[in-house]
Amino acid sequence: MKVIEIFISLQGEGKNQGVITTFVRLSGCNLNCRWCDTPESHSGGTEMSVSGVFEEVQKLGCANVCITGGEPLLSMDELIPLLKILSRECYKVEIETNGTINPAPCMDFASVCMDIKCPSSGEKSDLSLLECLGFDDTVKFVVADLTDCEYAADIIMNREFLAPVFISPVWGSDYGKIAEYVIENRLPVKFQMQLHKIIGVK
Repeated sequence: MKVIEIFISLQGEGKNQGVITTFVRLSGCNLNCRWCDTPESHSGGTEMSVSGVFEEVQKLGCANVCITGGEPLLSMDELIPLLKILSRECYKVEIETNGTINPAPCMDFASVCMDIKCPSSGEKSDLSLLECLGFDDTVKFVVADLTDCEYAADIIMNREFLAPVFISPVWGSDYGKIAEYVIENRLPVKFQMQLHKIIGVK
């Protein structure tokens, strides 16, 4: 698999926000979001074996692992064997995905954070994939403006799915206005800023 980087930091968002986590960032993405904060993950990277990736994760000595990208599910054939090893060795694994590829083959070994793309991103997720998610998974909407908020609210209120929902403002957007929308509309979500950007860690 092609790997951009493997590093340890604090998880900046989602259900494990603030938890020390090893990140495995894979190369390749099938979307081109306007506010993507890791454009370097779209191409390049270093070819590594599954065992090589696991060895690097082991060296960092952290029980929590987040596999991200890019879009990690594009590497499904190599991702599944890695997940099996991590699961067997009792790592707690989360996969961050953009909601365009069915995560079901991974879900025996990892939880899923599905980032549903809002209008400001210029891209779209497959909303039918929300039905795959369970209580241990999460849904994230990264919102830039009220149009994004309305899009997210429509999905949250009118589609049936089990996973808890996070709303996270795009870095540099009007956080207060987005928070006010969440409050005024009584959205059943957790409002969350991107911790890693606030404190200035990777």
